[in-house]
Amino acid sequence: MKLYIFPLLLTLFSGMSTLLGGFITFFVKRDNLKALSIGLGFSAGVMVYVSLNELIAESATMLGSFYGVQLSKILAFVGFALGIVIAILIDYFIPDHIEDDFLSTSKKTQRQKVRRAGLITALAVALHNFPEGIATFLVSSQDLMLGIPVAIAIAIHNIPEGIAIALPIFHSTGKKRLAILYSFLSGISEPIGGLIGVLLLKTVMPDQAVGIMTAAVAGIMVYISFDTLLPLAREYGENHHVIIGIVSGMLIMSLGLIFL
Repeated sequence: MKLYIFPLLLTLFSGMSTLLGGFITFFVKRDNLKALSIGLGFSAGVMVYVSLNELIAESATMLGSFYGVQLSKILAFVGFALGIVIAILIDYFIPDHIEDDFLSTSKKTQRQKVRRAGLITALAVALHNFPEGIATFLVSSQDLMLGIPVAIAIAIHNIPEGIAIALPIFHSTGKKRLAILYSFLSGISEPIGGLIGVLLLKTVMPDQAVGIMTAAVAGIMVYISFDTLLPLAREYGENHHVIIGIVSGMLIMSLGLIFL
C-alpha cells in the first residue's frame, strides 16, 4: 500500500486544484460577465489543448508498450471516442428539469440560467474528474516520472475548471462559500477516483486499460469544452472575450508543459 501513497497524493493535488479555482471568486466582482466569459474560454482552451496535444499522445505511448505503433494509435482513438460517448451519456442523463429541482421560481432569469449552468458544469466536472482521478493514479503507479507531469497538467486545467464552476454560482447567488463548496465537491471526486484506482489495480484492471482510459479522459474533456464551456462563454461575453480566454488558456498550458 505504501507504493500507492504518492500516486494518491498526486491525485489529491490535481483534484483539489479545482478548489483553488473556486477561491478566484474572492477577487472577481459578482456581475463581471466579462471575467465569466474569459474564464470559461480559458478553461476550454486548457482542456482542449492538453487533451489533443498531450493525453492522446501519452495514451498511444503507453499502449505502445504492448502493441505496435499503428494499433496503439487506433486504440488511443477508440479510447478517445469512448470518452466522448461517456460524456454524451453523462449529458443525456442530466435531467432537463434539474433547474426546477434547485430553483423555486417558474420564471427563468439571466441569473437562474447562469446558476443552472454552474450546477451542470459542477456535476459534469465531478463526473469526468472521477475517471480522470483513476487515470492519474494508474499512470502514476505505473511510472511516477510520467505521473508527475500528468498530475501537474491536470491540476493546471482543474484551476480554470474551478473558476468555470464557481463564477456562475457566485454570479447567480452572491454566495462565495457556496461557489467554493461546489468547486470542492467537484474536485474531491478525483482523489475518490484514485482510491477506486487502487482497487482496480489490485483486482481486475489490466495495464493496457490505463492507456485507453487516458485517451477516454481526453474525449470527455473535449466534449465538455465544446458542449458546455464554449457555448456558455459566447452567451455571456463578446466573441473576442471568448477568444482571449481560449488563446490564453492554450498558451499558458503550452508554457506549463514546456517547463515541466
